[in-house]
Amino acid sequence: MSPRTPDRRALYADSAQSARRVRRRSFLGALGVVAAAGGSTAVASAVLPSEDEGAKPDDGTKRHEDGKPAGRRAEPAQRPLFIGTFGGGIVTGSYDTSSGAISTSGAVQDVTSPTFLALAEDGKVLYALDEASEEGSVRAYAVGDRGKLSPLGEPQSTGGKGVTHLSVHASGKWLLSANYGSGSVAVHPIKADGGLGARTDLVQHEGKGPDPDRQEGPHAHQIVSDPKGGFVIAVDLGTDSLFSYRLDAEKGTLKRVAEAKAKPGAGPRHLAFHPDGRFAYVANELDSTISVYAYDAGSGKFTRGGSISTLPEGEEPGVRNFPAEVAVAADGRTVYVSNRGHNSVAWMSAGGGGESLKMAGAVPCGGDWPRHISIPSGGDVLWAGNEKSGTIGVFAVDKASGALKEAGEPVKVTKPVCVLPT
Repeated sequence: MSPRTPDRRALYADSAQSARRVRRRSFLGALGVVAAAGGSTAVASAVLPSEDEGAKPDDGTKRHEDGKPAGRRAEPAQRPLFIGTFGGGIVTGSYDTSSGAISTSGAVQDVTSPTFLALAEDGKVLYALDEASEEGSVRAYAVGDRGKLSPLGEPQSTGGKGVTHLSVHASGKWLLSANYGSGSVAVHPIKADGGLGARTDLVQHEGKGPDPDRQEGPHAHQIVSDPKGGFVIAVDLGTDSLFSYRLDAEKGTLKRVAEAKAKPGAGPRHLAFHPDGRFAYVANELDSTISVYAYDAGSGKFTRGGSISTLPEGEEPGVRNFPAEVAVAADGRTVYVSNRGHNSVAWMSAGGGGESLKMAGAVPCGGDWPRHISIPSGGDVLWAGNEKSGTIGVFAVDKASGALKEAGEPVKVTKPVCVLPT
């Protein structure tokens, strides 16, 4: 368990509420999930609708009313999927690209708590951090047939405590990581084979915020490239800051170019960019809001705009709520955020080309404490990794409205905190 985990979980303990009961609903016919704990396999499969009773071809081919062949529906494709956990290693599996149904097949146990994962752009290398290690570490795995993982080289130190996030730089040549416990960010070179070299930079943040329990010092919670790869952005919960850096492409060093401040005490945790890169949406963990920031890709500067609650209008959770992950639909019209405490996934409509947000709805997350949400390519499905209940909620996405609908029983996985499709 990481150095930061006991304190944070103690703070959260009174805020947790029991997992919401998830009702069975139909989606693409019927979606069933059979889950087994431990090292067993959990399977989620989609049952395709039967053919119209009125069409009775004698050659087994479905036909239109005029008798012409309509063609057969293609078999659902399966793609590899990786799940980062607290204490359960990297869980490997696959998902149905048409329904989002998840099947787990095993786990890589040489890393204890890989609470965040990232893929190389070509999908051939998986990167993982280990939040349980005394000093933060990151490592690489070659991705083989059917998602089989093989270690690439040795783990590399991030130079800080409580490493909590990592990402591959837009150039594909550097791995970035954020140390929550010590409030620093690190850079590692990515070798030709995808393995990692020794750290090339470590930048220590300074400052604090008004919350004496959570903002007594810096707490870097996320580090990502902007959409064009011009700058690296670090989100620091402890200092209420978004730090912008320029990465030296040859040396792998970071130079700070700008800092944007959140509302004091907001506790910015994670951000996600609008597809056109002009706006970013920041989930604020400590005051249960989401903020819109205008972004200048030429200078790396953010300008804070409006903020709204991450909860449905007029609804109070009854317990403290801590937003965690934020995700944006590919068309930029809908923004999603996970609510720990309220135990929901909310969605907001983005207006004015992305410059404003309006609460649209929320759905129970399919468990307890949704730390991570993700949307695979295609955008038809959203997953919620529910840490405390050990479940992954599966939701169908309405492309027109952005609304979520439960799509079968949650999948059981040991403390899932990051669900990463290929």
